[in-house]
Amino acid sequence: MLWTPLLIVWHGVCWPFIQIWRRICSVGTLIKLCALAIYHSPVSAYQAAQRRRNWLMAKVEYLQSESGKWRAIFNVAKSPYSFLRMMGLSPQMATGLLVAGSTVGGGAIVNETLLSERSFSRGDAGVYSAPLDIPTSYTEGDNTLKIDLGTTPVGVIEISDVHVGTAYASSALPSGETNVIIVGGVASVSTYLEVGHLIVDRWRCTTLTISDTEAYELNIKYNASDGQSIAPVAGTPRARGIGGGNRADAYSTSGGYYDQIKITAPTSGTNGKVGTLRLSNLYSKGGGCILTRIKAGIIDILYNESGAGDGFATKDFTVATSTIYKTVNITDNVEVSISPP
Repeated sequence: MLWTPLLIVWHGVCWPFIQIWRRICSVGTLIKLCALAIYHSPVSAYQAAQRRRNWLMAKVEYLQSESGKWRAIFNVAKSPYSFLRMMGLSPQMATGLLVAGSTVGGGAIVNETLLSERSFSRGDAGVYSAPLDIPTSYTEGDNTLKIDLGTTPVGVIEISDVHVGTAYASSALPSGETNVIIVGGVASVSTYLEVGHLIVDRWRCTTLTISDTEAYELNIKYNASDGQSIAPVAGTPRARGIGGGNRADAYSTSGGYYDQIKITAPTSGTNGKVGTLRLSNLYSKGGGCILTRIKAGIIDILYNESGAGDGFATKDFTVATSTIYKTVNITDNVEVSISPP
């Protein structure tokens, strides 16, 4: 009781200070909480992003796993067809053998011929126009490989290691055709094939003829023929390189069988243009090989064999006087008895 008045006075004096101290503590606590929230927010954001990333990667890994399984199934199903194509059979012949012999179910044909479009790179016959790798037209039963060149220049065209014409069983030239390989412009529409560098090497032909052609540099070397006439004429062709900016992708194929190969410029008044045209190891039979209406920077005619077994008096390798050059190198071309392919 004695201390009661003193306690009342003490509380009366101290109460405001106590309340002020509590407010100060509340503000400090609020500042501390804000600081902790700011400190932890990047970590929380990162952890949330990490959870989303892990969820997405799990789905991607699942899809990749499923894709690999389906790819393996198709590879197993298509293996007989791919083996026949690797052996050099045309797509038509390979498919025909598979269907006739029942050596494969529908998987190979569906995967390779229906789900996949025909393409030059796979060696499918048809008519191709730059810059497309798929044929613009195709006739069932016509096994001709044709490239129509026009306004779009092509950087590189390469065809190698193929049989052409009647050089394989059950083949025939297209109706009305007498030549198995035709490269160049078209006289009826006044076009030329412009080429930076033309390489013709290791052809086997019944006859090989070069005419109405000009080259800044003409190299005719190491060719053998059953009779030959090499008579190009000096002139003033210009050095030529093919540009054209955004050119078509390279056309390249190797291996296969074709009734005919044609690389021409069929559009009236529009020359075809190719940077490098390499035609290597073409084995042909049933008609002639023709190079005509070509304007080139460099032409290399190398290691070819031509002959019909009709004696040296008949010229089975001919470079006509309509072939014009600025510089020429004619080396070691020999006449030997060569029977038809």
